[in-house]
Amino acid sequence: MPLSHLLLALAVVAIWGTNFVVIRWGLEDLPPFLLATLRFGLSALPWLLFVPRPAVPWRYLASFGVLLGAGQFGLLFVAMDGHISPGLASLVIQMQVFFTIGLSLWLLRERVLRYQLAGLALALTGLAVIASRFDADAAPTGVALVLVAALCWAAANLVVKRCGQVNMLHFMVWSSACAVPPLLLLTLWLEGAAPVVQALSRADGLAWASVGWQAVGNTLFGYGAWNWLLARHPAATVTPMALLVPVFGLGASALALGEPLPAWKLAACALVLAGLGLITLWPRLRAAMGRR
Repeated sequence: MPLSHLLLALAVVAIWGTNFVVIRWGLEDLPPFLLATLRFGLSALPWLLFVPRPAVPWRYLASFGVLLGAGQFGLLFVAMDGHISPGLASLVIQMQVFFTIGLSLWLLRERVLRYQLAGLALALTGLAVIASRFDADAAPTGVALVLVAALCWAAANLVVKRCGQVNMLHFMVWSSACAVPPLLLLTLWLEGAAPVVQALSRADGLAWASVGWQAVGNTLFGYGAWNWLLARHPAATVTPMALLVPVFGLGASALALGEPLPAWKLAACALVLAGLGLITLWPRLRAAMGRR
């Protein structure tokens, strides 16, 4: 991966990591599926009026929108609404890396090299530490919901791989529009019309800022850039970069929300980082050693 692409990936994961705090702020006033509906609604409008539909089949736009909207973020927001802390959610959601690579092996016949498997094993060990520490920060229900959200994210990644090299900003705008109808139906069914109206009436500036940042910064820029990278590099090269999300997520949660960072959380994060380092740095180290 060229340095410019690597820096772009780092910018995306920094935004995604700190966004878990922003989500927590939004959930203080807005119920989970309403927050997700507003997020993807603002990712689609008013941009839909000015952006042409990308040259991909409707089924790709619809499947990506449903997987990312109702699948990944709908379930993630439910989990973060009292079932898992923002910092730990940012770590558990990275199971999408393993799900993406596994699905790519199965469906796209992509190759995974031995050093990549070793790095993934280290990171998986870090995630296993969390599974051994269920407490108020991570209830079993919360972890299960985030794992299903991670699987939806992985499936959405494969949809992007099928699309090829298209304008990803346009893709995100139109797929976000496809995410709104199922999210709105889930909002009315699970949260009810009256509570939704009450939540909208009492939402403060911080809640609306949360929605706006998730729509523009996290969805349009973040997923637009991420999908652009996925269209140009193997999934096993791009998706491990998301393992940096927990570093930003845990750090931001500690600073902004006072989330504690006991030794086991730091150990889990260190294992994830070690796996990421092996995957991303080993090819460069091996090339440098070969030139000597």
